[in-house]
Amino acid sequence: MRTIHILLTSLLLLTASILLQAQTPKELWAAANQAYSESRYDEAAEQYQAIIDEAPELTRAYAPVYYNLGNARFKQGELSQAILAYERCLRLDPTNKNARFNLEFARTRIVDNIADTQVFFLRQWTLMLRNSLAEHVWMWLSIALFAIALISLLLFAFSHSLAIRKSGFYTGIVALIVSAIAFANAASLHHRDSIRAEAIITRGIVNAKASPDRSGTELFTLHEGTKVLIHEVLDGYANIEVGNYNGWIPVNTLERI
Repeated sequence: MRTIHILLTSLLLLTASILLQAQTPKELWAAANQAYSESRYDEAAEQYQAIIDEAPELTRAYAPVYYNLGNARFKQGELSQAILAYERCLRLDPTNKNARFNLEFARTRIVDNIADTQVFFLRQWTLMLRNSLAEHVWMWLSIALFAIALISLLLFAFSHSLAIRKSGFYTGIVALIVSAIAFANAASLHHRDSIRAEAIITRGIVNAKASPDRSGTELFTLHEGTKVLIHEVLDGYANIEVGNYNGWIPVNTLERI
């Protein structure tokens, strides 16, 4: 009797899995939103994740899916997964104010014994500016401004009007400088997303060590949801940086953004 019960349960789970896979992203989206509205957060999170897993390439259109996934994970009490989802949403759509607000709120729940370090304000402003737009937006902005700079400098070179020449010169120089800044931001974002060095701690408590092995001296402790920067991976350990601290933690205790 027990064997029959196990077989029936397995058959039901297999059938449910097949039906889930057969659903279109639009159907999954509707079902996930319905489950979320009915406080069935586990089911909603599973369906949001299924939409993402089936995507051949994640574009800005998937940012709302990550946003809703983050909300569902937060309701489940899965802080690190919620932060991870919000971070990925903002990678796809840096202008999503709701995701940014929820990310900042989720970060207030992080428990950590590492003191905040002061980052040079110009560095903070530079990162805020870079992260305010997506890579493709910065690239198109750079191209458009370069075209404006080229036209303005041509007016400066060939116009007979002194006023037009002055306007063309100053407009061209400013447009060229801003174009270079936009290009630098696009290149920086491309590099960031290519190497995927930023990660989120997904374990409750992680002890960072001085060397990539179990016998290494414990240096400091990290908690679930903390954002770190990965420098290298060796023998199942990642060399990470957070604030002014550096240490080795197991790779399976974090997930790249």
